[in-house]
Amino acid sequence: MNNLNVSKLHINITTKGSSYKQIIVPMDSDNSKKFLSLSNKYVINFNHALKGIKLEVFVDFIRSDYRGLIIVSNKVTSSSDISVINNYVKNTKNLNINNIQNAQLPQSKFYLKILGILYLIENTNTPIDSNVLEGIIKVTHVFNDIKIASKPYVCKVSPKSDMAIVWIDI
Repeated sequence: MNNLNVSKLHINITTKGSSYKQIIVPMDSDNSKKFLSLSNKYVINFNHALKGIKLEVFVDFIRSDYRGLIIVSNKVTSSSDISVINNYVKNTKNLNINNIQNAQLPQSKFYLKILGILYLIENTNTPIDSNVLEGIIKVTHVFNDIKIASKPYVCKVSPKSDMAIVWIDI
């Protein structure tokens, strides 16, 4: 048998993604920050609401990522669990409800990584963002039969580069 150093072994998995124990609440970063500032209080309130209608699911914790809030539960959630959480989030004070989408389960564990896209929109000084990319994706024939699971995520390759990398959950 080969003497491989297991600690140096690096496996690159392209199917890494969300678990079905997570509920995604797409929202902008301002709303996420406001919600996370009181996340301990909201976990208690979620669990109280879920227990009140005799559901066996409870919320473990809340975190944020580029899509918005990720609410992690102890079990795979059902549509009734999601509706309780969705109603609670949308009725939270001090949040801009126009920038909050409906809560959803992860739809995919696959993503598409696109390299070689210009970071700045042509003839402007404006960086490309997920809204611009969504518009491009909707009219591109390559994406006709592909359902996008969340907003595309854009990041600059390096601080001095004019190129971007785009991740799209499909």
